[in-house]
Amino acid sequence: MIKINEIFYSIQGESTRVGLPTVFVRTTACHLRCTYCDSKYSYDEGQMQSISEILDQVRAFGAPAVCLTGGEPLLQKECWELMRQLCDEGYQVSLETSGGKSCLGVDPRVKIILDVKTPDSGAADSFLLQNLDLVNEHTEWKFVICSERDLEWSEQFCRQHQIFEKYTVLYSPSFGVIEPRWLAEKILQKKSVARLQLQLHKYIWSPETRGV
Repeated sequence: MIKINEIFYSIQGESTRVGLPTVFVRTTACHLRCTYCDSKYSYDEGQMQSISEILDQVRAFGAPAVCLTGGEPLLQKECWELMRQLCDEGYQVSLETSGGKSCLGVDPRVKIILDVKTPDSGAADSFLLQNLDLVNEHTEWKFVICSERDLEWSEQFCRQHQIFEKYTVLYSPSFGVIEPRWLAEKILQKKSVARLQLQLHKYIWSPETRGV
């Protein structure tokens, strides 16, 4: 059984799969309390569901991709089996995780999105360095940038661990905190090889665009 906060169908707003119709399986519970968290309702709210019940709901949407998110999915051990079964059924499966829990045993067919926490998140140093050895070439590294300090920290982290040389790196401006243009200019100034990533779903489904 897995405690599930919600299962819904939407457009993927992040990662290199941005824009792809996706079923999101949001699990309940997170061990972190990031300052910019936009899903605090997932900390506690949810219902226990069996893997078969979850799979039935996913199949009903008829989408090609499934994203396991949270909260922190890796807090619940049955999530490993859920991901394996989703891969077996042919879905393009991605996992959004802070990297604060071990990725050991995650099915290699799963695209892992490591959302490494920066200083302004309030959860810096939560990343488990052992995860550097538990990912593969398809893994993507995401950093939510709230300030110049966050940007400098992220650049240093990626250089220190040779992330730029091996993986796709995504810098996302913290929505409503810094302007995307500011981050774009900083990436260019620093000659960083990170990709600018806007949270597409927040622009599509923002209060200003609902109903348009």
